[in-house]
Amino acid sequence: MFDLLLAPLLASLRPHFALIKSRLVTLAVMMVGLANCRTVNLSHLASQFPGTAQHASSYRRLPRFFQHIRLDGATVARLVVRMLRQDRCRKLLALDRTNWKLGDRDVNVLVLALVTQRFRVPLLWTLLPHAGASSTEQRIRLMQRYLALFGVSSIEMLLADHEFIGTEWMNFLCKNKIPFAIRLREDLRVRLEDGRTPSFRLLRRSRPRGIWTGWLEAMEATPENRLTFVMKRLGKDETLIVATNTGTPGRALRLYRQRWAIECLFADAKSRGLNIEDTHITNPGKLDTLLAIVTLAITWACRAATRIMGRRKLRRKAHGRQEKSWFRPGLDSLRRWVIHDPGVALAAWSDAIPKRPFKQTKTC
Repeated sequence: MFDLLLAPLLASLRPHFALIKSRLVTLAVMMVGLANCRTVNLSHLASQFPGTAQHASSYRRLPRFFQHIRLDGATVARLVVRMLRQDRCRKLLALDRTNWKLGDRDVNVLVLALVTQRFRVPLLWTLLPHAGASSTEQRIRLMQRYLALFGVSSIEMLLADHEFIGTEWMNFLCKNKIPFAIRLREDLRVRLEDGRTPSFRLLRRSRPRGIWTGWLEAMEATPENRLTFVMKRLGKDETLIVATNTGTPGRALRLYRQRWAIECLFADAKSRGLNIEDTHITNPGKLDTLLAIVTLAITWACRAATRIMGRRKLRRKAHGRQEKSWFRPGLDSLRRWVIHDPGVALAAWSDAIPKRPFKQTKTC
């Protein structure tokens, strides 16, 4: 059965990755294996190779692949955008960090993800050489890679939580006219247009909901850097404060709700999906290649979900939330197709996906 899937899959990958046939076969086998085995463990993936070779021989092909091959992240990003029909759309981006430990080693990844009403897929990432938060320089370099590929006009909004704040970072976003909605902490002080420099905690006491304009305290107070701060009470003891450089704070607040999709993406890549934490790879170059393969597998699962769901929406439970993510029915169906109907699995990868049923103008 797998032979029916392998040859057409190789033909679809060959234009994008300049690999010899044996390496291309290994790439295709890992993509299929990630869906079929739901793990990045190389011993499990080695069982997916067709033919009569012994398991040990198949296994040795995988470490050699990661030793010699580096998949280009820019190529993967462009492929993902095209396959999800986002190449002509303004994109909603989410920035966040995921990490796990392998023994006493920290694996720490800064991820820029594409978020839509259905999909959440990694676009670009940076392997951080340390534990903890990313630096401003690392964030700027990641965004510059995105701008070099797609341009600032492709960004609808950049979403990030309160880990991603800072004067130099905000100045970079404003200077490059990157629209953003970033959550702020209550203890931050701001310089309002009337000259006051209160903290958000103080503003909350006087007015738990509201909109202000100004700058973070350390920012240069110029018209180009002017920010809008919108505050909304979430519960008795919790307040959401979002800073945006757009003129539509209400819209920025609504779009910020989709930032949670990147947290769901990390769950898709970890315990609820592909179990990326099973890997024993810690070398940054090798891990970067593994993340590229995981991204291709997630894209395949999202396309499979589109194929089976069509114009339907996911069911919602009594509390109003969806009973499962868009990714999960796609992954479950893809696993079944790989085993029992490889032609459908191939079609989910290579055929054009239908347009979205809801009306939109500038964004997808």
